[in-house]
Amino acid sequence: MRNDSDQDRSGAEPGRPPHSAPLLPIEARRAAAWCAAGLLVAAVVAVGVWLCVELSAAITPVLLALLGSALLGPVYRRLVAMRLNRSLAAGLTCALLMVVVGGAGYVVVSALVDTGDQIIASLKDAAADLTKHFGVAGNSLSDLATNAKTLVGKFGSTAASGLLAGVSIVGQFIAAAVLALLLTFFFLRDADKAVGALHDWSPGNSAPQLERMARRGFQSIEGFMRGTTFIALIDAICITVGLLILDVPGALGLGALVFVGAYIPYLGAFISGAVAILVAFADRGVVIALWALGVVLAVQVLEGHVLQPMIQSRTVQMHPAVVMLAITAGASVAGILGMLLSVPLTAAISGVLHELRKHYAAGSGTDSSSPDDTAPGDSPAAPAPS
Repeated sequence: MRNDSDQDRSGAEPGRPPHSAPLLPIEARRAAAWCAAGLLVAAVVAVGVWLCVELSAAITPVLLALLGSALLGPVYRRLVAMRLNRSLAAGLTCALLMVVVGGAGYVVVSALVDTGDQIIASLKDAAADLTKHFGVAGNSLSDLATNAKTLVGKFGSTAASGLLAGVSIVGQFIAAAVLALLLTFFFLRDADKAVGALHDWSPGNSAPQLERMARRGFQSIEGFMRGTTFIALIDAICITVGLLILDVPGALGLGALVFVGAYIPYLGAFISGAVAILVAFADRGVVIALWALGVVLAVQVLEGHVLQPMIQSRTVQMHPAVVMLAITAGASVAGILGMLLSVPLTAAISGVLHELRKHYAAGSGTDSSSPDDTAPGDSPAAPAPS
């Protein structure tokens, strides 16, 4: 016979079905769980962004050093393969980085300074011509060019009058550059120690998977930096040659602007190409402006359909919408510097997420790595020992 104690042990009360229906259906509970997970991730990301902004003086040199080591990592590995001492190889690589960055910076700045007044004057002339046909749009462009010239003049006068403020800004810039260079040296030289530390501090048996994620993230940064630099150089050369053939004034400065703008995907190419077309329109007329438009479009087609698929398709695979959102977020957080750093960091995050998805798709207990992902010298989280 069944008594009350049996009913109590079964968890059911007299007159009540043994298993009551849950308060919410399973779909609602799953949605609530995903919302809670999304809010937690958003909170962690927000705290991370806040810390990066508050510690920007230390975070910025680290990120710049990471990009520098990604760009010249193959050079370091080649020097190590030639039996050079690691410290010597890292020092020579950093010296090469100084020469490359300094030389490129000098060429770009000198070209922009030499032709900056001419470009701004041409933009104002183009604005005046556009005003005759489009009214308000032309006036807005003229105001933009005038304000740009005014801001440059105010910056120069402020830097001249406020010497202490100017020295402070220059000092901060030099300190950040020196720190980034030193960090690049250590990132290159002590890469094997970083991998060892990752294994030592990883919980349980997660070290191999964490190493694969780090390698994949760095591989994405490395591919983005090398590919973008190569594509930017080709774009700048092609557009500069085309503008020189069309006898457009300030062609070298416009080519330098194209080179710098290529590090901001889509948006940089659009802005630099528009400036080149407006300058051609102001100084050479509608026909030459149409030819300049053809040159810019031809270069963009070459980049989008030939260069990017050949150079970056194996390492950086991001949807254009993701890139634009990353640029917007970077600009809102750190201005121009955020726009430059947001895309390679997004590429690294995309690579890490791709590795995670592949790992869990294959099963958490299965080694999901491929030989290309874990080869000792193939795009490690930092240049691996030879």
